[in-house]
Amino acid sequence: MKATDPAIRAAYSEGAGIYRIVPDAVAIPGTPAELMSLLRHERETGRRFVPRGAGSGMPGGNVGPDVVVDCSGFRALALDPGRRIARAEAGVTWQEVNDAAGKAGLRLPPDPSSGAFATSGGMVSTNAAGPRSVRSGSVRSWVESVDIIDANGEARTVRRGGGPGLWRPESGALRRAAASFPKTRKNSSGYALDAFARSGDELDLLIGSEGTLAFITAVEWRLEPLPREVAGVALGFGNLDDLGDAVPYLLSRDPSAVELLDRTLLSFVQAPGLPPDLACLLLVEFERPTAAAARGAVGDAVRGLEGRTRHVQTAVDAKGLAELWSVRRLASPALARLPETRRSLQVIEDGCVPVERLGAYIAGVRASAERLGLEITIFGHAGDGHVHVNALPDLTGPDWRDRLTRLYEEVTDLLVQLGGTPSGEHGDGRLRAGLLPRVFGAETMGLFAEVKRAYDPTGRMNPGVIIPAAGWSPISHLKVGPDATRIPPEIAGKLRQIEREAGWSIPKSSLATLAPGP
Repeated sequence: MKATDPAIRAAYSEGAGIYRIVPDAVAIPGTPAELMSLLRHERETGRRFVPRGAGSGMPGGNVGPDVVVDCSGFRALALDPGRRIARAEAGVTWQEVNDAAGKAGLRLPPDPSSGAFATSGGMVSTNAAGPRSVRSGSVRSWVESVDIIDANGEARTVRRGGGPGLWRPESGALRRAAASFPKTRKNSSGYALDAFARSGDELDLLIGSEGTLAFITAVEWRLEPLPREVAGVALGFGNLDDLGDAVPYLLSRDPSAVELLDRTLLSFVQAPGLPPDLACLLLVEFERPTAAAARGAVGDAVRGLEGRTRHVQTAVDAKGLAELWSVRRLASPALARLPETRRSLQVIEDGCVPVERLGAYIAGVRASAERLGLEITIFGHAGDGHVHVNALPDLTGPDWRDRLTRLYEEVTDLLVQLGGTPSGEHGDGRLRAGLLPRVFGAETMGLFAEVKRAYDPTGRMNPGVIIPAAGWSPISHLKVGPDATRIPPEIAGKLRQIEREAGWSIPKSSLATLAPGP
C-alpha cells in the first residue's frame, strides 16, 4: 500500500521526538516481499525513503519529507531454544521476543525502556540499549544476522563472521578513525567504524546505520538463560556531587543496572516513601546465581556508601524489585503528560560520557540550563555515563526556541570537551547529524561518506540522517509552537494521545480512519 492521502501523511509526520515533518507519501508493505516489489518499482524514479518501525525513536530518523515506509507489519517470529536463537521480522517487538523466549527459560538481555513497542528493526537500526546495558551492553552484542533489502529492491542476509561486505577501506585510515571514536561505554553515533575495525564484519556497519544503508527486514537474536536470582536497592542522595564516587564504587560490585532519576523527575513521578529533598535517586540491580549472593551484593552496596545516602530501600525478591523499578518506568510517561504550554522536548537527550566524567557532565548541563532560564530533567543509565536530558520550556515565554538552541550548542561543547558522544543508544537522526564533524573529525567523516556511497550511491536511503543535509538546522520543524506545520487537528490530537500514553504500538495508518481529512 502506498498512500498520498493528507490524513495518512499527517499520521506519519511525527515520532516520539521533537519533529513534525509531513512526508511526500507513505508506504505500508505487509511483508518483505511487498517491500522488494515497491523498491523495484521505484528503482528508476529517484524516490527517497524513510524506513520506520513503531515511530518511538527520539532523534527524528523516523520522519522526513520523502516516502515513509512503515515496516511494523513484518511480524513473523520463530524460536530455536536449542540454539538459543530467535528469528524476528522487523516489526516484532522486544517484549514479544522476550515473552516467547521466557517460556523456554531464555531472554534477550538488552531491554530498552520502550521494549513494549520497540521493534526489532528499530533496535538494530539504532544499536539500542537500556537500563541493563551495564551488564549486557547494546544490541550489537546480541545480533547474529540481519536480512536486508537495498534501495533497488535486492535482498540478502548478512551474518556475523561473514566478512567486510561492500566497503573495503584503506587500513590505515580505518585504524585512525577507530582510534578517534569517543572512549565511552556506549555509542550509537555515526557508522560503527570502531566495531567494524575490530570484527571486520559488515554486520557491524549495518547495526546502528539508522536505515541509511538498507532496510532491515529480519533479525536473528542471540538469547541467554534467564537470571537465577535478582535483588536491588534504591539509593537516594542529597547532592549530585556524590555520584562521582558512588557510581564507580557500584560498578566495582558488578551490577546489572545502575539507573539515575534526578530531583525534577522525582517531583513529577511522586513516588511514595521518598524524602522530598533528594537531589537524585539511583536504582541498582544485581543478578547472581543464588539468592544469598544477590542479597549479599545489595548489602555490600549499602555498606560501601553508608554516610553518603539519605534514603535506602532494598528489594530481595521479584515483587519488591518490580516495585523498585516502577519508579523508573514512570519517567517518560510522566513527562509526556505535561500540559500543552510546557512540553518535554528531547533536544539534548542522549549524551554519553566516560563514567568518571558523569558528574561533570550533569553539573555542566544544569549550569547551562540555569543560566538560560530553562528547566530540565535528567534520568537514565548512570552506570554507563549515559543520561537523557529533557528540556521543559514554557512555550508561552519569550525566546524559548532561541534558548533551546543555545542549550543545544553549549551542551555540545561540553560533550566534546569531556570526550563524550551525542548518542549513547538512540542514534543521530536528523537532530544530531550535523554534530558529527565536531565529534569525529574530517577524516572520519570522509570514511562515513564512503560507507554511504558504497551502500547507497544515489542517496535514496534516509537522506539527512548520519550524513547531514545541506542547511542542517536541528531546532527546526518542531511539533510544538506557532511555527509547527499545520496538520488536521483530529490527527494532531491522536498523535498527542499516543505520546501521552506511550501508545506507539498503535498502527499510525489507523489514525486516518479515526479522523476525517482537513
